[in-house]
Order: sequence, then C-alpha cells, then structure tokens
Amino acid sequence: MRQVGRFSLKIWQIMLGGAIAVLLTGQIAPADALRAIDPDVMLFLFGMFVVGETLVSSGYLSSLANRFFSRAKNPDQVVLGILFGMGILSALLMNDTLAVIGTPLVLALAAGRRISKKLLLLALAFAITTGSVMSPIGNPQNLLVAINSGMASPFVTFALYLAIPTLACLAIAYAVLRVFYRDEFQPRTFEAEAVQQPDPRLALLAKISLAVVLVLAVVNILASLLTGSMLVTLPLIAIGAALPVLLFSEKRFVILRGIDWCTLVFFAAMFVLMASVWQTGVFQSLVSNGMLTSVPALLATSIVFSQFISNVPFVALFQPLVMAAGSGTAQLMALAAGSTIAGNLTILGAASNVIIIQNAEKQGVTLTFMEFLKVGLPLTVLQLIVYAGWLMVVG
Repeated sequence: MRQVGRFSLKIWQIMLGGAIAVLLTGQIAPADALRAIDPDVMLFLFGMFVVGETLVSSGYLSSLANRFFSRAKNPDQVVLGILFGMGILSALLMNDTLAVIGTPLVLALAAGRRISKKLLLLALAFAITTGSVMSPIGNPQNLLVAINSGMASPFVTFALYLAIPTLACLAIAYAVLRVFYRDEFQPRTFEAEAVQQPDPRLALLAKISLAVVLVLAVVNILASLLTGSMLVTLPLIAIGAALPVLLFSEKRFVILRGIDWCTLVFFAAMFVLMASVWQTGVFQSLVSNGMLTSVPALLATSIVFSQFISNVPFVALFQPLVMAAGSGTAQLMALAAGSTIAGNLTILGAASNVIIIQNAEKQGVTLTFMEFLKVGLPLTVLQLIVYAGWLMVVG
C-alpha cells in the first residue's frame, strides 16, 4: 500500500519510515543502527551514481545509443540490440541508471520505427535485469553478495558462474518476446534519425570515468587470475571513476544535485531496518536448511521472497544465513541470480522496473501489472531452469 489519501509514498520514504520506527521504539540502538550502514556499499553507489549522471547529463550515452541503433534494419535487430546492448552495458553500470536513460530512448525508437512501445519497454526491463546478473557491479544486490561474502575475485567469479547462462537468458527473452508480440516483428523500413550532439567537455569526462571503471575492472580480473585477489576494492573503483567529474567539471554541483540521493537514503534506511529485523530472529525462524544449501531452492526462494520485500532487502537478510549454513560459491551465485531475475516476474520485483514504468507514464505510455506478468512469468520460469541447471553443473 503506497497510496495514503492524496499522498503517494515512494519506496525510499517507506523504508526510511520503517528505519525511523525501529529507532523511535527502541528496537535497535542508535549506535547499532549507525554501525549497520555499510560504508563500502554507500561509497560505491555514490561513485557510480556520479558516473551515471555524468553519462546522462553530457548526452554521451544517449548519443552512443542512438548511433548504435541507427544500424538496426528491422524490428528483430532493434529488440536484439536492446536486449544485448543494454544487457551487457548493465553489467558495467548500475541497472537503475540504464532504466533512467533507457526509457526515453526506447520510446523514441518505438515512435520512429513504428514498433510497439510496450514491446520495447519490456525488452528494456528484461535486458537490464537479466544482463546485470553477470557482474558484481551490475545491481545493488550483487554488490552486497560480492562485498559481504569477502569474495577474493568477484569479477572473475561472477563471470565464470553467471556469464554464459545470462547470455543464454537474454536470448530466451528475445524468443519469449517474439512469441507474445509476433505481429510486431513484421519487416518494415526505418527512416534515419538525427543524433543529438553531446556536451563536448562533459562528454570527455564521462568517457574518462567510464574508462576508469573498465580499466580498473580489467586490472582486478588480471590480478585475480594471477594472485587470487583484487588490487582495487569495488568502492575505490567507483570513487576513482567519479573523481575526474568531481575535480575537473564546472558542472560538478549540477551533477551532484542530479544523482539519485533517494536511493542512497533507501540503502542507509534499509541497513538499519534489516539489522533490526535480524536482531529479532523472526526472519531466521522462517528459513529451512534446504533453502540455504539447494541451488534450485535458493533460486526459487529468492524469486518469490523478492516480490514481497524487494530483492535488495531480501539479500541483506538472507545472505548471512546462506554463509552461516556453510554454502559454497554456487549457492551465493544462486542467491544473486535468483534475487535479480525476480525483477523479470513482476513490476514490483525490481526498482528498475518501477523507474521504467513511472518514466513511461510521464510520456503517456502505460504498462500494466498483468501485461508485465503475462510475459514475465514464462520468461522467469525458463530463466530459473537455465540458471539452476548451469549452477548445479559448475558448482
């Protein structure tokens, strides 16, 4: 329930209200609440939000995407471009960032190429949710798994366990969309579109920031292969990528005002509220050992629970139990994958879905809960089978 009379509550406001409630009622001590907020996660999110906002504000990412899609000659290529282009990009940037810039982009593509707007919105949602599975920095829940598990080489681990099934799942998303929207894939002629020119100076800094992320990620991958550990921590990667903008851009304060502060508040409040819930022991009593050690059970549990408390709070509560049960890397990867593809089942399964739907409604396009579920249910079931089969083999 997010509507109270004339007031519509946002997710971050609900989480903040819960955190304030447990503090005021003494369910958690202020000192414990402060310690519960993970500085590594907060710093990483801040840095990546600065990079993402720079890419958006400079117009560089939009220009890049428009040039990429100008090569698409038919609806199949447009949908495949969204699924694999946005999917792979979401492994490098937070999926919420791509939800913000991707929504107006796919709506413009749909209008210019006379393709169903709902089809391309679904393609975008499935792309950035599924694609983000294969990287420790693709989404917040993967970041929690990577940091809180003490994983020595998260980039390598996520790639080895999740890259191949994720690419397969992106192909499955294309097949499912083609079944449900078969009439939209009829051949047609596309007209050339003008490409918006980016802000040259800010675009240069955006390129540098993106290069820092890529270079440091490669450095960590090589270091992990040679030494078994990372040279640069994930928070330092994000802060290092944000520094060129913060130090050298005249628009630094515009960028800072534009970043997603609400999500940072959401995370700080979530850490406090989930620490309080953890201290009660109620959540632990609902979990059986089979949920913690079986890969298929972990995947299914993650998908179902994430519909009710959202995937990030679920991982914050569930990961300590998985680690305490002595589960291995395959189980942690199942937790990351299951909690992420939960976003393909319903709109409420991922914050990025909500961002897409809300931004689309501002432009007069509505994608209903049932329209999403109709396509998302078979897709999620198929993806569950793929990830379960793959993780059981490699684990």
